[in-house]
Amino acid sequence: MTSATLLAAGTPATRDRYADLLPVASLGIVIAGHWLMAVPDAGGDRITNVLAVVPVLQPLTWLLQVMPLFFLVGGFGHATAWASIQRRGGGYADFVRTRVARLLRPAAVFLGVWLVIALGVALAGQDHGIVRVALRTVVQPLWFLGVYLGLVALAPVMLRLHRAFGVRVPLVLFAAAAVVDLLRFHGYAGAAVLNLLLVWAAVHQFGFFYADGSLQRHGRALAVGGMAGLLLVTTAGPYPTSMVGVPGQAVSNMSPPTLALAAHAVWLTGLAMLLRGPATRGLARARVWRAVVAANGLAMTAFLWHLTAAFALLAVFRTGLGAAPGTASWWLTRPLWLAAAGAVTGVLVAAFRRFDVMRPTVVVAGASVGRAVAGAVGCTLGVLGVSAVGYGGLLTGKTAMLLVVPVTAPVALGLVVGGPVGGRVGLGWGGGGGCAAADRAAEFGAGVVARLGHGAGVVARLGLGGGVVARLGLGAAFVARLGLGGGREFVCRALPAGRLGFGGSRRPAGRPGPGGSRRRRPAGRPGLGFAGRWGSPGYPQGGGKCRWAAVAFRA
Repeated sequence: MTSATLLAAGTPATRDRYADLLPVASLGIVIAGHWLMAVPDAGGDRITNVLAVVPVLQPLTWLLQVMPLFFLVGGFGHATAWASIQRRGGGYADFVRTRVARLLRPAAVFLGVWLVIALGVALAGQDHGIVRVALRTVVQPLWFLGVYLGLVALAPVMLRLHRAFGVRVPLVLFAAAAVVDLLRFHGYAGAAVLNLLLVWAAVHQFGFFYADGSLQRHGRALAVGGMAGLLLVTTAGPYPTSMVGVPGQAVSNMSPPTLALAAHAVWLTGLAMLLRGPATRGLARARVWRAVVAANGLAMTAFLWHLTAAFALLAVFRTGLGAAPGTASWWLTRPLWLAAAGAVTGVLVAAFRRFDVMRPTVVVAGASVGRAVAGAVGCTLGVLGVSAVGYGGLLTGKTAMLLVVPVTAPVALGLVVGGPVGGRVGLGWGGGGGCAAADRAAEFGAGVVARLGHGAGVVARLGLGGGVVARLGLGAAFVARLGLGGGREFVCRALPAGRLGFGGSRRPAGRPGPGGSRRRRPAGRPGLGFAGRWGSPGYPQGGGKCRWAAVAFRA
């Protein structure tokens, strides 16, 4: 049986299956929407939005702009995860490490692959036209990941506020968002960025009400009230109709979000609650639930790579498929376009889904809250920065504003890397985390770059190799797990206390072997990703401690 079949069969009767359906459905709608909205110009060198070409379609975004549902379910998931970690004796650092790691693993691989592509394009002098558009556009959807990472860091605090003040918390956040909009429309446009936190945090709070069972009772009131507010602010107020950004419009309801998007989120939340009953009955069917479980394991990877698939198709069909957007020919070819984009995305998902695997939560005694906060902040700012600046003009110092500070892509990537490395977020939190934590760390950092062929020399120059890594307690897992330290069989094996075992080499302890290089090297000659660990006998069964050490050599 497949893993999805096993997971579906073992689902507890108490699990809220609708909360698993919502993120899959919302990301699926977002992906299809991006494929439909992005249309090339006549020359194939620029991309515009079909909503700008066919404005009559803009009201459809009131139904199809479903990103609020992802934040709604995020609040639900964070409330349940925090309760689970607390029952096991864990704390804030364990919560942040687990949630951030889950999101950063696939994102780090995505950013690493596109970094290599961007460097190749820049060095070849091809950073222009549709290629420049692709380098800028493929990372734009990561804005939501950056905001979500920030909400992960705030979730335990916001949950405490929810329990103390209830509905007053989202009301205050929405009121503050309205004040920000007033400033925005009266000459203080820079204040608008605050709504990235205020609006999405308010929607995230709805997830806490969902988790405690109170949101389900107010679906009709939320739907009617939210729709009434949305109609009011878009007809009598200064807000555009579209709930996504449209080229040529002075105001975007989405970037940063406005009070109109807040009203939209309220209406959409109410609609989701009204549909919960019939959807839950459908999810009780084994085949339907099995499909949802399988899709959940692919959704984030598909989201990360779906625009890559679209630009791969545009490389072949420079002007897209069909005639001008909005014509009968264009509409008739949309099923073919969606099917082609879905097929290419499927290939990419098959290649990269291994990096998007749920790992069990490990509670680490004495994990630092300060480092958890520092790491989460670094990751949040870094991902938002990459989303804002993109990879176009990578070697020319192109900048974009991150909050109120201009950043380049290398600086933003440094924050993404520095979050988990400096803050030890999601990477086992150092030596005290034991072998299991170090094994999870293997999917991160230098190993991502190394897998793409840059080797330990680059890793060392980035400051992620050798003694730096060892002192962080993450050791050779960075390199070894992704193919530079002997590959995937580098796991926590039992070693006699004090006896050194080398990173992935199958040679006896004490004999320096290939150390991760896929080429055979004579014994005694250090290779890439040379690594080791020592521990008490029988670890992990014996409960002994584990320590890692790593040395990154240039071959």
